[in-house]
Amino acid sequence: MKIKLGVIFGGRSVEHEVSIITAIQAINKIDLVKYEVVPIYIAKDGRWYTGRMLLDIEIYSDMDLLKRYAKEVVLYNRDGRFVLQNKKGLFKQVVNEIDMAFPIMHGTNGEDGTLQGYLDTIGIPYAESAVYASVVGQDKIFMKQIFKESGVNIVKYKWFFDTDYTNDTDKVIHDIEKLEYPLIVKPATLGSSVGIEVCHNRMELESAIMEAIKYDNKILVEEVVQNLKEVNISVLGNYEHQELSVIEEVGGEHELLTYEDKYIGDKKMKGKAGSKGMASAKRLIPADIPDNLAKDVREMAIKAFRSLNSSGVVRIDFLIDEKEGKIYANEINSIPGSLSFYLWEKTAKPYPELLDDVINLGIVSYKNKKAKTNTFDTNILEGFNGAKGLKGIKK
Repeated sequence: MKIKLGVIFGGRSVEHEVSIITAIQAINKIDLVKYEVVPIYIAKDGRWYTGRMLLDIEIYSDMDLLKRYAKEVVLYNRDGRFVLQNKKGLFKQVVNEIDMAFPIMHGTNGEDGTLQGYLDTIGIPYAESAVYASVVGQDKIFMKQIFKESGVNIVKYKWFFDTDYTNDTDKVIHDIEKLEYPLIVKPATLGSSVGIEVCHNRMELESAIMEAIKYDNKILVEEVVQNLKEVNISVLGNYEHQELSVIEEVGGEHELLTYEDKYIGDKKMKGKAGSKGMASAKRLIPADIPDNLAKDVREMAIKAFRSLNSSGVVRIDFLIDEKEGKIYANEINSIPGSLSFYLWEKTAKPYPELLDDVINLGIVSYKNKKAKTNTFDTNILEGFNGAKGLKGIKK
């Protein structure tokens, strides 16, 4: 019997469109002998939809048409069945049900543990990292704090809240300038290079901070790695077992790898459907780095993966100072763009096999979680003497 797999994508995030691209790519490669795919699209207003028309990427260019023909639904646990119930109509019929969820969402309200928390609450199995790894993987400041504690090399950084900056700008700037220019300013919880800028002086720094504050209340400022080469590697597995992909070297036309470099690619493709997602970025596979650095990247990738208790498939981005021969972990992507399938294809793992592995890891994670004690049969409120003091509260 086929597993009914609910692929959840979209979401209230600045990476909404990137999520759609990644999800459609994956759906087109899932083994339909093993799985029946049920697309579940979360619109920018937070409403959930399902329907076969969601499998066509062209439909997302006309949201009025999509909302007219797709069914708006809610997902919940109905007596042990995970059903998608129509929100409209007198009887609010169940339009479909799923056995397992596969979140393919990037950024806030999806990759950041928000969706995973809801899926845990209703008790449905799901693929990819669980709540805690997702939360920390999305917040670059939490991530760096754990990496540092775990012995993973990171660049020097400072961080602050938006209110710290508005209440005492001079103090925040003074603290930041203990670092050395050039600096890079980032919203703490976004991805896909959104809101990120490089600055070479105080004027540029202040402008970059104001831009980052548009997107987040936590702001990260890091030193820029000199003699820079950026490399990425994908890790597949869980805390017990990890597989590593080939290492890629990435680059763009700008001082940092921008959203356009990652997802739009050739300027002629702007505005057109059919983007290849992260596969559009300029890359060299395998990366042109010495064997000793490649070995260090692989070892550090596993250490970073396990330090967050990640699972499924992730991509970890590294910064290399070629002159000094030093490697720094930049960030982990808990649900990477294109699920890093292009790295695994170069590692002799076809995309359908990668997806199958990720789904199976989700099933293993669910079984492991079920085997742990998370409730007690006893009711500590029985005979609670303080109950007398609660009388009259409802009056």
